[in-house]
Amino acid sequence: MVEMSVAGLAIDMSNRNPIVLLRDPAGRRQVPIWVDHAQAHNILSGIQSNLPIQPSCHDLMITLMKAGRLDLEKIIIHSIEKDTFKAILKINIKREVKESSEGKEISILEIDARPSDAIALAVRTKCSIWMLEKVVAEASIPVDAEADEEDKVEFHRFIENVSPAALVKHLKNQIHKPNQDPGLTDEKNGPQQ
Repeated sequence: MVEMSVAGLAIDMSNRNPIVLLRDPAGRRQVPIWVDHAQAHNILSGIQSNLPIQPSCHDLMITLMKAGRLDLEKIIIHSIEKDTFKAILKINIKREVKESSEGKEISILEIDARPSDAIALAVRTKCSIWMLEKVVAEASIPVDAEADEEDKVEFHRFIENVSPAALVKHLKNQIHKPNQDPGLTDEKNGPQQ
């Protein structure tokens, strides 16, 4: 199993659906999970620790778990079936036992859950998010942090050196000649790389 963390949320530009991005500890692989807008909001609220005026369903679940002496130990995203991720909640049940030397007996309960609900609970309780290696291998996309940083630096360099007139001219050329790269000319500095 691989412990994952929520790297963030994104929007799929092709259909405007939210995506939760889970990243491995090395930061080399990321698993995108498409969710609906309400679930994205619930996950983001948990990440940001926003306290709503009315508790969400996930806040209510956590309150009920605490009242029942249940502790969310971890979530496990364990499979993909018909393009749908499957997850379970691993919950510790604490019971007072007189015969035990420690006074408590702990049982583990596994409950099926949608990954989006499981992640929303995990970010609120700070429990760990796990994914089976086979799921990571099947669903992950590589993350190239160095390339991302290089692109970011190149974009900042481009923005610093381009004039508004050159940018408009470049965009007009792209519309009229989409298969050619006419290059961008800054009136002060010449062609942009």
